[in-house]
Amino acid sequence: MALYGLADCNNFFVSCERVFRPDLNGKPVVVLSNNDGCVIARSNESKALGVKMGDPFFKLERFFDENGVTVFSGNYVLYGDISRRVMGLLSKYTPQLDIYSIDEAFLDFSGMGSSDKVVAHARAMVREVRQSVGIPISVGIAPTRTLAKVASRFAKKYEGYHGVCIIDTDEKRKKALQLLPVGDVFGIGRRFQKTLELYNVKTAYDFVSLSEDWVKGTFKVPGWRTYRELKGDDCIELGDLPAKQSICNSRSFAGSGETDRTKLEEAIADFTAQAVRKLRQQHSACGQLTVFAYTSRFRPDLPSDMIHCNVAFANPTADLAELTAAALRGLRSCYRDGLFAYKKAGVLLWNIVPESHVVADVFSTEGSEKRKSLMQAIDNINRKNGRNTVHMAVAPQQKGYVIKSEHRSPQYTTDIRQIIRLKVR
Repeated sequence: MALYGLADCNNFFVSCERVFRPDLNGKPVVVLSNNDGCVIARSNESKALGVKMGDPFFKLERFFDENGVTVFSGNYVLYGDISRRVMGLLSKYTPQLDIYSIDEAFLDFSGMGSSDKVVAHARAMVREVRQSVGIPISVGIAPTRTLAKVASRFAKKYEGYHGVCIIDTDEKRKKALQLLPVGDVFGIGRRFQKTLELYNVKTAYDFVSLSEDWVKGTFKVPGWRTYRELKGDDCIELGDLPAKQSICNSRSFAGSGETDRTKLEEAIADFTAQAVRKLRQQHSACGQLTVFAYTSRFRPDLPSDMIHCNVAFANPTADLAELTAAALRGLRSCYRDGLFAYKKAGVLLWNIVPESHVVADVFSTEGSEKRKSLMQAIDNINRKNGRNTVHMAVAPQQKGYVIKSEHRSPQYTTDIRQIIRLKVR
């Protein structure tokens, strides 16, 4: 039987800031979006004050001052580097790690023994990540990825689980679904919630109690798959999972791995194209891109390495040329020719915002509408004639302006000039 774990970093952006500001533990903290526009991350204390995701900063600035809320501008270089460290530790605990977002990853625990042994294994992982990186994580374990997401919510909410919750029996599955509002189900959310409420479906358990034929006819294949997963039937692949605030495409290589840089670059370009296609399909743009590749953890006879490079964009983009160039630039900056056989590689698009929220780049020499039309034309051709009928070669582009970031913390882990300094008296 398959057994998946979902490792989720708790309040990730806030937790990253608290690693270097332990005085903020237990105090309200928020992190702002590009240009200090709105709230994109909140500590539990900020949530208790009523701060909502997406609240405009300018409307709450006085409220934050009056209530002692510490404000940070998004420090995505720091967050990307800490994510790299977390993912590197997680990969030690499973033969198969699938990065799902900047702060989440699925782990394959199949065949690792009894439930008690798997839970102990996961708790050791939680402790090591907290001790080595300073980031608290919650782990949900279940026979399907959707149920693992359910379990991770309980692991995060109730301290008695000590960071790890497992759903390994039908009794536990039913109890968890009875306690979970249907709108919080992975893959349902607000999209289907209103329809379900018309039929007095309030919990996930109410949802799985419906007729399978009705669910398939009403919500089509995606909703039907979620229904089956909640019943314990493993039927959703990683690429079928709903995009949150990130989109990831990755692949494992055959044999001992891939050593040829040209082939690795071709794979990264292909992953980027797939991710960008999904990005534009949901009418979004991304402000950050991470390219990663790592060697097998189960080949001690081969040298090990992990590439994890984060690229930030001054203005969120869905331009295939720009994103592919950035991904290749990130890969080339870390790749060492022929020294390592990379078993898995991928591209992660994150810090995703709606396309309508992107402010036009007044400094760009290229017509944004023409670029948008070009990308749309490429999408149409590839949709009609098959993926990669048209694929692009691009060069890195530098932009010479700086976005507003008045509350950004130092880049402690990536800039030697910004490391923490201690004074001994």
